[in-house]
Amino acid sequence: MYAAILAGGSGTRLWPRSRQAQPKQFADILGTGRTMIQATADRLEGLVNGDQLYVVTGAQYAALAASQLSQIPANQIIAEPFGRNSAPAIGLACIHLAARDPDAVLAILPADHVITDVQHFQIALRSAEVAAQHGHLVTLGVTPDLPHTGYGYIRSGHELSISEEADLPLFVVERFLEKPDLATATAFLAAGGYFWNGGIFVFRVDRMLAEMARQLPEMYAGLMEIQASLKTGSAAQCLAEVWPQMPNISIDYGVMEGAEFVAMAPLQAGWNDIGSWDALTNVLAQDEHQNYIARGETLAIESCGNIVYSDKKLVALIGAHDLVIVDTGDALLVGHKSQMQKVKEVVEHLRKQGHTDLL
Repeated sequence: MYAAILAGGSGTRLWPRSRQAQPKQFADILGTGRTMIQATADRLEGLVNGDQLYVVTGAQYAALAASQLSQIPANQIIAEPFGRNSAPAIGLACIHLAARDPDAVLAILPADHVITDVQHFQIALRSAEVAAQHGHLVTLGVTPDLPHTGYGYIRSGHELSISEEADLPLFVVERFLEKPDLATATAFLAAGGYFWNGGIFVFRVDRMLAEMARQLPEMYAGLMEIQASLKTGSAAQCLAEVWPQMPNISIDYGVMEGAEFVAMAPLQAGWNDIGSWDALTNVLAQDEHQNYIARGETLAIESCGNIVYSDKKLVALIGAHDLVIVDTGDALLVGHKSQMQKVKEVVEHLRKQGHTDLL
């Protein structure tokens, strides 16, 4: 098995720690001493070697990715001229790997997820690999524990006959569903058979490229142009010319929803998508004062439920409850946990005001 880590995106809702120069996937958001992309690579150890690992990221982050993941050969850091969503990014990974191993099974992993149970995560990937070897495009369906409205859902169908070859049951995917309202999400959980779409995919590269050729023929033609140039001296020029013509489309909309032979392996491994600061309550343990300390020293007096991230300063709290406090030296964010989706509005205001040094 090979793996490609998708490391694009700016992570504006984790400002001020996530910046244009160092977005969240290259930052140590959890205070573990490892950045999110390093943690993603770490959980593949024993399953995927460094020479089997690829990264797809923006051209401005290629050097950063190489420095943080020194185990990956330099030619396996794949740089996009600019972001074009997940379908072209995955297509780019596929053509690079197909030139090396056309029958390869490839796992696609976002760089900014948190997974606490590495053993069960690897079991799910291995099980998905079984279905991929049989020609299925496989998604890992996260077992939901609450009616979340911020995720897309997967409705599973009957169990595949090949499940006996895997360590987990494998299911046909009946349908991908949009992010639901609360009543619909609650109904999903009550009905059973619904899973969160975590954006982790496993497939043979020839099968994925065949689906792209069928469903996204113009994008596929562009990928073939780029692939033909890889062993020539014109690869960089070809990429620069072809990439602006690529559609801005996700792999879910562009391929998976209309694909044939789509399967799902259930994932129950402490998965979390850290999309905003309040999500840290799902992955950090509370301290003795019931606060969530991601980084830095905190003194709490009659204060609880707060999330604190401080690069250098001691944070003293008095009578504070359910706040997010993020200090990065040049910027301080203070807000209520329930309002963290508005952090991107702060970033937009700073951009309009010309504070490019803080973006």
